[in-house]
This record gives sequence, structure tokens and C-alpha cells, in this order.
Amino acid sequence: MSDLINVTEFLEIRNSNIVIDVRTPNEYILGHIPGAYNIPLFSNEERAEVGTLYKHEGKYPAILRGLDIVGPKMSEIVRNINRLKTENQNIIVYCWRGGMRSESIMWLLNTAGIKTLRLIGGYKAYRQYGKNILSRDYKIIILGGKTGTGKTRILYKLKELGEQVIDLEKKAHHKGSAFGIIGMPVQNYNEQFENNLIEDFLQINPEKRLWLEDESKNIGRNFIPDELYSQMKKSPVLFVETKLDYRINYLLEDYAKVDKEVLKGSLLRIKKRLGNNNVIDAINALESNDFNQFAEIVLRYYDKAYINSLSKKPQEMVYKLNLNTSDLYSASKVLIDKADELLD
Repeated sequence: MSDLINVTEFLEIRNSNIVIDVRTPNEYILGHIPGAYNIPLFSNEERAEVGTLYKHEGKYPAILRGLDIVGPKMSEIVRNINRLKTENQNIIVYCWRGGMRSESIMWLLNTAGIKTLRLIGGYKAYRQYGKNILSRDYKIIILGGKTGTGKTRILYKLKELGEQVIDLEKKAHHKGSAFGIIGMPVQNYNEQFENNLIEDFLQINPEKRLWLEDESKNIGRNFIPDELYSQMKKSPVLFVETKLDYRINYLLEDYAKVDKEVLKGSLLRIKKRLGNNNVIDAINALESNDFNQFAEIVLRYYDKAYINSLSKKPQEMVYKLNLNTSDLYSASKVLIDKADELLD
């Protein structure tokens, strides 16, 4: 294999090697190839300095300043990268476009006797490849339902039964409501959310159906990529309905142990839409530990919002299924049978 590898070759060998992102920490945190380590050639400030010099004085002065900055770091960079690898692993480096930064690190590591490969086109090529993956035609089934119907639990049961499933909310670190951030990790920047999603889609077989939960375009501060969302809007929705008692119990499992002040804070974010009287009633219910009443008030708001959103979809693509059962296996089998019927 050549020392220069394209994205397809990269994806085939990356798991058995060490991937190094040599861009700045800011570039890395905004979005990077999942699994890559960040060992930057320049700090954020140094990159800005070299870029400014290039813009105002030209390439040669910028290169000289870059060498001044990198020279004292060279041995540290080699040591840091060498610590990451085992005897049989190679290093794969990338920068933004596969240009001078990754080329320089590749030269440095090869000089130090560390076998190094470079990703042609860099991070930009990976992103373009990923966008193409998201643009494929998928046999998507949307799992819809009001808040508290256990859609996420059903998704994972479907996965256990051999169905292809991607949990968009898990990828976004957000459950898609004003309460959605509770108990979840901090959300990534949107570009990294897309990258993490691309990684899931790399594992999906387009010839088989794929289950996704019904979502708005945005999940917290993350946005479903246009390439995927346009397909979701055209896909059939299996809308599950279940008893209010079941729904309240699901919500209590998730939120009854959450600090009341955290719940109040989330409640106040939808104060204008929920209405002042409902907010007061909900807070009073919290203070008196009446979580059932609190859940009922919140559900009335989200039910109205979801039904309004669902009404905007082509109704011939919405299939309502009554699942008055808390048994996830039984619910999943009903959904699979309906999906078989639709895609037959």
C-alpha cells in the first residue's frame, strides 16, 4: 500500500492503526474523525499567527514562521505519537485538506522510523465521503408516538430482534424536548454530531430497512443533516398509541429522581407555550411530590405540539397502531409485522 491512502482505504485499515488529527484543538473540537487523537502541529493562536502572516506577507514568510514554531516541538510530537502505538501499528495522519500540516508530520515521523500513512484530501475528504453516505437511499421506517410511549425502548428491542436501528437522540446527547438534556452528556458541536452519525450509517445496509425515531429537524442544539432529514420526511410513520398510565410510568422512570430545581428550570423554558397557569400548577405538583400530576400537565402540552407536527405530514404515510401493552417484545412484533406489510 502507498503511503498516501484514500478515504475507502482509510476506513478499511483505521481500526488496526492509530489515527492522528494534526489540526488545532479548536478545529478538532468542532469536528473530527471519530477515534482520532489530536496532536496539533500548531496551537490555536499559532495557527492564527501563521495564517495572518500568509495573508499579509505571503507564503515564504509564513512557512519560515511555521518552522520557527514547530522546530522546538518536533521531539515532543514524536514522543507523544510514539506512546500511542503498539509494535504492529502504523500511524495515519490527516489535516484539513491533506496538505502541509499532515505532510510535515508524516515526514517527521518517517524520519524518526515510525511508519506513517497520510489521508489524501484530509478531513475534508472524510466529510465529503460521509455526506455521500448520508445521501444514499435508505428504506427508512419512522417510529412515531406521543411523549412517554417508550419509543426509545422499543427501538432497542427492535435492534435485539435483528432490525437496523439508529438512536438519533443518543447521538445528539439530547432527548428532544425542554427536558431532553437532563441526564445526558454535553452536546457536541453540530459538525461532530454529523460525524458520529456518519459512523453509524457506515454500518447500515441500504438494502434492509432502517428504524429511526420521529424527530424535529433540531435535537437540542444539533441538527439532523439535510441529506437524511429530507428522506425522513418522505418515509412512512408508524405512530404508536398507548394508555396514558403507561406513558406516565415511563416518564416517572426517567425523571422522578431528578432534582426538582432542574425540572423547574426545564419547565420554565416552555413557560410561554405552556401557559402561566399550567406552569404554576406543575410547580405546585412538584412541590407536593405529585409527579403524576406534573407529568400529566407536561404531557398535555407535548401531545398538542406533536399532533400538530404530525398533521403536517402526508396522512397517507401515517399508520396508527394501538399498543396498549407495556411488553416491548409484543409491541416490537406488531411494528415489524406492519413494516413487513408496508415494504412487501
